[in-house]
Amino acid sequence: MTPKGKLLIIGGAEDKGPIRIRPQIKSKNKDFVDYEILTNLIPPSTSKFNRIEIITTASQQPFKTGNMYIRSFKKAGYHNVSHMSIENKEELKNPSLITRIENADTVFFSGGDQFRLSTIIAGSELMQVIMKRYMKDENFLLAGTSAGAMAMGRLMIYHAENNEAMLKGHVKITYGLEVLDSCIVDTHFVKRGRFGRLAQAVAMNPLSLGIGIGEDTALLITKGNDATCIGSGMVIIIDGTKIRYNSVNVVEDDYPLGIEGLKVHMLARGNGFLLHEKKYVPNAEVFLAKSLVNANN
Repeated sequence: MTPKGKLLIIGGAEDKGPIRIRPQIKSKNKDFVDYEILTNLIPPSTSKFNRIEIITTASQQPFKTGNMYIRSFKKAGYHNVSHMSIENKEELKNPSLITRIENADTVFFSGGDQFRLSTIIAGSELMQVIMKRYMKDENFLLAGTSAGAMAMGRLMIYHAENNEAMLKGHVKITYGLEVLDSCIVDTHFVKRGRFGRLAQAVAMNPLSLGIGIGEDTALLITKGNDATCIGSGMVIIIDGTKIRYNSVNVVEDDYPLGIEGLKVHMLARGNGFLLHEKKYVPNAEVFLAKSLVNANN
């Protein structure tokens, strides 16, 4: 079944206004746009006064994180924003949370610890309602930043070490929220030098597409397939379906890996990618145009 809703996965450190954005990013990037990612949190055909629910389960400082995003969203023009602090499975039993999700136009997962997020939220009634909205409601948007984006895949990196070589066994993978069925998402990708760990995750699961998202950068995904890059950075796509040599099944743990045939794509603002077809789209404006037409019909 093709999702009717939209998905926004963010690489972290998205522009939250003059206080939060690092000045050198704005001064060096001539194509920088203020609040570019946050302004995509409400479908463009609807009102900015529609409801945004922030879920901070991944964060160790949920109230601080929630309040920070509420302030940032208001600066970006959104005024109907609230925060859900769900810190354990017991709190998920509160029926008012389901009602709030049913009435939300956007659900936003904050950053923090993706393993904490997935172990609490995955499989819950709350997540089932979120998925129902995402699958059936064309005016619904599901978003996540940093850990909140990493948890969107069926498979998720929950621990990894950045070494000079890709050492077997140094990337740990588990199940995520399973919104994106055949993708593994990594964030803060360029800033924190995470190419090796995502490449290893793909080498271990070559049918899964690796999506590495830079800071202040995002992929806006429609129909669960049509992905458009937005923001000031880049997205790296790693495709392992054409791997010819892969030592992951040969060497023992703690030995470096060798891989031949990884296919790598680089996306900047306006470039797109068809996730199912694994096809690069230089000009993805058509995705956004179709999204607007469908939302207005």
